[in-house]
Amino acid sequence: MSIEIRRVTTKKELREFIRFNYELYKDNPYSVPDLLEDMLSTFSKTKNPAFEFCEADYFLAYKDGKLAGRVAAIINHRANNTWNTRNVRFGWIDFIDDQQVSAALISAVKLWGKQRGMTDIVGPLGFTDIDAEGMLIEGYDQLSTMATIYNYPYYPRHMEALGFEKQTDWIEMRLTVPERLPDEYARIAELVKRRYNLHIRKLKSRQEIFHSDIVRKIFDIINEAYAPLFGYSKMSNRQIELYVKEYFPLLDLRMITIVEDANNEPVAVGVSMPSLSRALQKAHGKLFPTGWYHLARALFVKHSPTLDLLLVGVKKEYQNKGVNALLFADLIPIYIKMGFKYGETNPELETNEKVQAQWKYLSGRIHKRRRCYHKSL
Repeated sequence: MSIEIRRVTTKKELREFIRFNYELYKDNPYSVPDLLEDMLSTFSKTKNPAFEFCEADYFLAYKDGKLAGRVAAIINHRANNTWNTRNVRFGWIDFIDDQQVSAALISAVKLWGKQRGMTDIVGPLGFTDIDAEGMLIEGYDQLSTMATIYNYPYYPRHMEALGFEKQTDWIEMRLTVPERLPDEYARIAELVKRRYNLHIRKLKSRQEIFHSDIVRKIFDIINEAYAPLFGYSKMSNRQIELYVKEYFPLLDLRMITIVEDANNEPVAVGVSMPSLSRALQKAHGKLFPTGWYHLARALFVKHSPTLDLLLVGVKKEYQNKGVNALLFADLIPIYIKMGFKYGETNPELETNEKVQAQWKYLSGRIHKRRRCYHKSL
């Protein structure tokens, strides 16, 4: 049995790289496929603004001539400079249950990183924190989300056999939308609103998104709020422009809440949307010919009973002052009116106890855990 590693150099190989994940998981009821069209843009060195400060190559593993695995080798120079590291990242890693295959993929990333002066290998991580990150280590029987990774239980065993150790863990919370706004949220929200002279702003039209500076200010909050978090690298203006163009037209404006100060300057934001997990499964990871129908139906006709909390950010000077309660005092009645029953958080660092504490009034429980691994080269 022989293992061959090939660097992706053609459009055909890139499509095989992307679709390998779908083929490996197409019969799994919990995996949510990436959209081919989105991934083609993500891996494009001309379309993805992250390549302003990242470099990457993609590798395919073949066992006896048959495709058996994939991995991306990435260096985020901005993150390395920010955190004073020399890390090469492995991302979008998938492989059959064969230790030789996983070892060959990791060896390809290690060699690629060494050739560029790196001293450590970490992952799974993407180009930036907007990409899916962290290998699932708990919650294999839970439906994945559009923004996260699903993997088989044998993946972590392979990482440990290869000598990787835990760098950090993220957890994901399953929330219950209550029948009415919890009194504690209402009380804290009213107190915070009066004490700091804050108010809620709702976007009234999509023209506000594309023809004002409100979205730039929202992402300024995200950059500031997320800056201390593990491995974070500041989003560039080009990245922000791309995310606004690609994702904001899909959002229901009711599910975006902005908190402003007395000068009408944003200090906090909460962005959520209906879960697209089942719709993406029905689309089989492609917009065309019929995938767009399932996504549009889930967004605008009959949404899932579960919503995804995409982004919650608070400016540094307003953190730990109860401003999150003001966000959810506005959003929860909207969730109730729209008929949502459950909420799903994006991955949160396990050490971020203050963020996790805010979910106690929504019967929050941990239902998934994922890990970033580390090893010296």
